[in-house]
Amino acid sequence: MTFPRSGLATDHYQLTMMQGYFATGLNGRDACFDLFFRSNPFNGGYTLTAGLDDALRFLEELRFYPDDIEYLEGLGLFGPEFLEYLESFRFTGDVFAAPEGTVMFPTEPVARVIAKLDQCQLVESALLNIINFQSLIATKAARVCHEAGEDNVLEFGLRRAQGHDGALTAARAAYIGGCAATSNVEAGKVYGIPVRGTHAHSWVTAFPDEITAFRKFVELYPDNSILLVDTYDTLNSGVPAAIQVGLEMKRNGRKLAGIRLDSGDLAFLSIRARKMLDEAGLADTAIVCSSELDEFIIHDLNAQGARIDIFGVGTKLISANGDPSLSGVYKMAAIRERGGQWRDTIKKTEGLKKATLPGVKQVWRLFDHDNEMMGDIIELEDEKPDFSGGIQGVHPFLKDVGKTYDGIKSADKLLAPSMVNGRRLAESPSLLQIRARAKEELDRLHPTTRRLLNPHEYKVSVGPRLNELTQKLRSAP
Repeated sequence: MTFPRSGLATDHYQLTMMQGYFATGLNGRDACFDLFFRSNPFNGGYTLTAGLDDALRFLEELRFYPDDIEYLEGLGLFGPEFLEYLESFRFTGDVFAAPEGTVMFPTEPVARVIAKLDQCQLVESALLNIINFQSLIATKAARVCHEAGEDNVLEFGLRRAQGHDGALTAARAAYIGGCAATSNVEAGKVYGIPVRGTHAHSWVTAFPDEITAFRKFVELYPDNSILLVDTYDTLNSGVPAAIQVGLEMKRNGRKLAGIRLDSGDLAFLSIRARKMLDEAGLADTAIVCSSELDEFIIHDLNAQGARIDIFGVGTKLISANGDPSLSGVYKMAAIRERGGQWRDTIKKTEGLKKATLPGVKQVWRLFDHDNEMMGDIIELEDEKPDFSGGIQGVHPFLKDVGKTYDGIKSADKLLAPSMVNGRRLAESPSLLQIRARAKEELDRLHPTTRRLLNPHEYKVSVGPRLNELTQKLRSAP
């Protein structure tokens, strides 16, 4: 697994604040922090969350090792009593979170962390790093796979990923988002993701001609050979040679699994190649395409009638092309006073874009009588809304903008206990289970919310009690 183990996986100011809390006695106060994001990536209509399992594992194993303490001592900023305190530091808090693979929307908490103030503070950067990146890639993969069709996308991004760890966690997230397999062999070993691949142009150029290269390849891999046909001349050389080899295999009771196109006009070439394969009696030989693909290009290829069975998507998936980061943030929502009562906190800001919502909160997902998602309501955790008669929601930041939710059949709580006293409550779901949940969640989205351009805005509102508290704190001097 690729999650960090050391307490040094944090930003400098987290440690200086921790020492400040330690010095003032605030470190022992309970605090509540929300992890949420401010906008959907790629100008899309949703975000598919990923990374929770790695985040929980990080919290369980978090500690400062002797060489970490030695390093911090060498910085000259931290006193001996604080460094001694860090030697036995562990995360002992609680986490409430939406299950990994849940579709979420801006402003609503994806996770809620309740722990001692310094514990909450230390883990901010690592939690955001883990969940922001994996959710970003999972969402990109979901968009790509929606255009390509179910189980029709292979993740090919290892060589263009942001480092080794980025390649591994991106492969995991892409699989959650719907990719059928990865080319990253280590990701296959670590996560159990199916691995797939073809061959490079260098395989072809290493032999005197294409036909020899193809024959040698299918001789070695007779059950799953996909031949790269664009090294020299796709339609006049590559495809005819692949057809010849495919027919030789057919006579021997074998099947050429596919050909791959990696350059040129993929729509035109795939249509012509499909016609050539079919006329030769190789209708069951698939066409795989790669070459800087993303969801928009795949959408256009399908609109042009391209005959592509499998899409190999690398750079633009693994690098989240179009949006380099998810706008995830982690903000304090409440702190416990010395008397034991929660004091709700809020960030007002000059602009509402960076304002926060106060209090210990829950997210309710509303469904109509057709079991379609109607909208989400953020409300205080101790409030038990009665949805039977409908509910009036208010925009999270615009107090005069409201929405009435009528005809509610059911409402589900999204934030569930995931960790208590620093220990996970259950064994991690398998990656296949997380992937299946993600597919179920995505299938429940209305098609207008999943469209690439100008998606429908799924409504997220605050409930009456949270709205009352929010307006009170925002109007306070």
